Amino acid sequence: MGAGGFCTAGTKGNGMKRVIIIVLDSAGIGELPDAAEYGDEGSNTLGNIAAAVPGFSLPNLEKLGLGNIDGIVGFKAAEEPLGCFGKMAERSVGKDTTTGHWELAGITLRKPFPVYPEGFPGDLVERFEKAIGTKTLGNYPASGTVIIKELGQQHVKTGYPIIYTSADSVFQIAAHEDVIPVQRLYEICRTAREILTGEHAVGRVIARPFTGSDGNYTRTANRRDFSLEPPEKTLLDHVKEAGLEVKAVGKIDDIFAGRGITQSIHVKDNMEGVDKTIGFIKERFSGLIFANLVDFDMYYGHRNDPEGYARALEEFDGRVPEIIDAMARQDILFITADHGCDPTTVSTDHSREYVPLLIYGKEIRIGVNLGTRKTFSDLAQTTAEYLGTGGEFDAVSFYGDIARQ
Repeated sequence: MGAGGFCTAGTKGNGMKRVIIIVLDSAGIGELPDAAEYGDEGSNTLGNIAAAVPGFSLPNLEKLGLGNIDGIVGFKAAEEPLGCFGKMAERSVGKDTTTGHWELAGITLRKPFPVYPEGFPGDLVERFEKAIGTKTLGNYPASGTVIIKELGQQHVKTGYPIIYTSADSVFQIAAHEDVIPVQRLYEICRTAREILTGEHAVGRVIARPFTGSDGNYTRTANRRDFSLEPPEKTLLDHVKEAGLEVKAVGKIDDIFAGRGITQSIHVKDNMEGVDKTIGFIKERFSGLIFANLVDFDMYYGHRNDPEGYARALEEFDGRVPEIIDAMARQDILFITADHGCDPTTVSTDHSREYVPLLIYGKEIRIGVNLGTRKTFSDLAQTTAEYLGTGGEFDAVSFYGDIARQ
């Protein structure tokens, strides 16, 4: 058994430096100072879940130091944390997936992506319809589960795809898999991505396939994101250009438009995402493993389901010892998030929150409080320093604070 009860029997020294970043999508830990400007005052995704769900606990994340993070509520502080811990503020404007992940990889956005609270302009929709050869339905902000309930039957009758948006910078296209096959839906999304440029360069075009019958439509795991290309070199680009591997799990490949990635695996749910991440960890190579676990956000945050969110977090927490057991001696694990999505508030959209920063490694110090980082990009700068890849991200590396001397 390793320190604090984590089994480390599988630990090997392979002489290869690797960083493993696992993003618990939307697992924020409290409102940022400017949250009110985004309508998110009072949001605290993990803290409010802890208050709302009796018996909820994350013992393995607490061992790493989750409850020791400054200002966190709802979790027990470890007397002797096995990892380093802190929280990070988002410096970019916005609170969406693309913005958060790009900042984790070293890019700060000074201008927000466009949003469409009244739906998309008529001329833009007409151009899109002409390009795909069919009319569309919808074109208003909505919850994905609600809009397929409202328009699903009309879609099945007409064959017209459903377009909609949210408070985020997204152009979402929903279609029944028996009406518009998934690969055709992806083609339609690629067409939208080509059109949505310039002033209408939304952060993501998202394919939202569903199945079922009227009154019982269900979204499937075949969602796919089509993001803009990052405007600058990211951490991923630097790692790849240094001749190292960049292995992506989940929608990381989509978020970065495939750039800076040497191998990518899409997954159907969180647990497959953990399985694939562990599979990559057990391989022997130098570089970066970057995983996104989206179920927290997609199934529970946006649907205001604190109990489901809590179960999903506990399920991940139960896998943490397995992840650590697979790690080699020179691996560093970062567990963090990209924004919040508080399921206890009236809003069904993302929330502007701090994100947790938990760090573990066999050659990393224990119990170091990294305080509040001014930008998510401190993680990118730290990774670049550790891997020796170069890259300056207008951020501060904390590698010197966590490295064993």
